[in-house]
Amino acid sequence: MNVLDIMTARPVTIRVDKTLRNALELMDEHHCKHLPVLSASGHVVGVISDRDCRYALNSPFVQRDNWQKDVLIDRVPVRAVMSPAPIIIEPDALASEAARLMLTHRIGCLPVMRGETLIGIITRSDVLIAFMNVHQRYEELAHHPESM
Repeated sequence: MNVLDIMTARPVTIRVDKTLRNALELMDEHHCKHLPVLSASGHVVGVISDRDCRYALNSPFVQRDNWQKDVLIDRVPVRAVMSPAPIIIEPDALASEAARLMLTHRIGCLPVMRGETLIGIITRSDVLIAFMNVHQRYEELAHHPESM
């Protein structure tokens, strides 16, 4: 199984000069926890996660109700909070290699690049869903070998 088989294609991105509010609104709107960060010229320069945002706001929770009260949310640029120069992976790499990289580097996602172009993102959730699907198929085959 390759990264291409389980990644999220065309991920939601954010520009490096946007604010924490912009990042949190995008994550909330698209139900995601990671955003690749793009430079003005469209190159991937970082990744920002919901955890990065919580740390920046010094809060274990990032709730929409508190956004209006927090002055920092409009003042802190994404570039100040993002993880710069992210580890990337190619779409033809094995999914197990993506999992190994995420575990080794203790990160939750990898931008998927074809050359200089961002084509997707693979997250821990993508890997876990793929594992569950493979396991389910294995269980089906084990209980019904005639379907092989």
